[in-house]
Amino acid sequence: MSRSRASAKAAGSRFERVVADFFRDNWDDRIDRRVKTGALDKGDIANFRVNGNRIVLECKDETKYDFNGAVNEAQVEAANDSALIGFAVVKRRGKAQPEDQFIVATLGDFVNFLRAIGATS
Repeated sequence: MSRSRASAKAAGSRFERVVADFFRDNWDDRIDRRVKTGALDKGDIANFRVNGNRIVLECKDETKYDFNGAVNEAQVEAANDSALIGFAVVKRRGKAQPEDQFIVATLGDFVNFLRAIGATS
């Protein structure tokens, strides 16, 4: 059975809340869901930073995985926010805990993230 538009929006909103609460409780208590900004969307999670660098998180709870589309959207929204990078947080089927969800990015964005956190080889 496919989702209706209303049920898909509700699932997406619930997933955004779960992700925001997880990062708020485990990273920074200023993190929350972002207010929707329309055509120049800046991602779903507000106030996510690493070493002062803004990171965009785009949340996806969809019935079929579309990692390419999710990463493309995260990158556009990162540019809209003048953020260092954008990550897609994708709901993992059969896994309810927020820490079990996927983080999806390009290798280039992952290297930029490693540099932002000061990782060395």
